[in-house]
Amino acid sequence: MEISAAGRLEVRITTADVGKRVSVRSLIEHDAPGEKFTDTVGVLTSWDNGVLLITRKSGESVRIAESALVAGKTVPAAPARRRGPAASYEELARIAARAWRPVESERLGGWELRAASGFTRRANSVLPLGAPDTPLDEALDAVRRWYDERGLPAYVQTATGAEGTQELLCAELEQRGWVREVTAELWVGPLAPIADRGDPAGVVLSRQAGEGWLARYQRKGVSEVALRVLESGPSVWFATVPGESAQAPPAAIGRCVVDGRWAGFAAVEVDPALRRRGLATAVMAALARQALDEGASAAWLQVEAENAAARALYAGMGFAAHHAYHHYRAPEGAAAAGNRSS
Repeated sequence: MEISAAGRLEVRITTADVGKRVSVRSLIEHDAPGEKFTDTVGVLTSWDNGVLLITRKSGESVRIAESALVAGKTVPAAPARRRGPAASYEELARIAARAWRPVESERLGGWELRAASGFTRRANSVLPLGAPDTPLDEALDAVRRWYDERGLPAYVQTATGAEGTQELLCAELEQRGWVREVTAELWVGPLAPIADRGDPAGVVLSRQAGEGWLARYQRKGVSEVALRVLESGPSVWFATVPGESAQAPPAAIGRCVVDGRWAGFAAVEVDPALRRRGLATAVMAALARQALDEGASAAWLQVEAENAAARALYAGMGFAAHHAYHHYRAPEGAAAAGNRSS
C-alpha cells in the first residue's frame, strides 16, 4: 500500500487507471470492534457510479465501493515469474491454438472464430488476440450469427492473470450477459526434468490415435471431426501403455504436440484401477523425451481448477500456473440485446 510521508495510507488511483493492474485496501466492516480491511489485487476493469470493479488473476470480479477505499496504487502489469520458462500470454495462446485446431475458422479482425462440430469448447469458440474489425457489440452479433449458422452455441475464450490478458473484455462480456461456464489454467514448466522422472520403457508412441488409444480416451463416440482435431498440430504424438491383454483398453494414454521450443501435453489418462502406479508419469516422460529429440525445451498443459489430483501431479513435475482462461457463453435469445450496458 502507498504510505504518505506522514505515515498515512493513501489512495493513489483514479478512474484514469482503468485497465491497469492495481492493489487496493478497502474497509469491509464498519461496525465491528476495530476496523477490518481486505486487500485486492487485479486489473481495474471499471470505476463507475462510485463502484470499482477489479478482476483478479482467477477471473473473479470483485466490486468495491469507492467510499470503502483506504489505500490503493498501480502495480506492475504482471508479477515476476519465480520458475518455469518465460513466455507472454499471446505466445502461449497461439501455441495452444495450433495444438488443437478447429476444422473451420474465420477471421474477424484480431478475433478467430473456430468451429469443429461442437467437439470441445476450445475448438468451438472465439480466440480474441487483438481487436475485432468492428465495434464490440457488432462483433458479438456477428459471432452469434456465425455460430447460429452452424447450430452451435457462441463462446468467447478469454484469459486473465498475466501481462496482455483480457480482463477488460471479460468485464464487457459480463455486462452484456455472457456467462462464464468453465475456468481452467495454463501451466508451464521446463521439459527436461519431465523426461527424467519416469520409466518410459513400456510406453508405445504413435503418430495417430489408434483404436486402442481411443478406447481409453474419456470422450466417447469420437467422430471423424474429433479425430481431425486430435491429430492436428505441428508435430503430434500419442502415447499408449498397453493393457493387461490384447483385448483390454490401454492402461494409460497421453498426447503431446511439439511446436518449436514448446511441447504441449494433453489427454493424460489412466485406468482408474491402475492409478498411483506412476503410469501418468511414464507417459509424460516418454512424450517429453520425444519432444526433446525434436528440439523442444519448455512444456505447457491445461488443467481445470477442480482437478486436484492432476494439479498435484503437475506441480510435482515442476509446472506452475501461467494464466487462467475462461469460456463465456452468449446469453440466449433476446437477452443479448437487453444486457448491453455500454
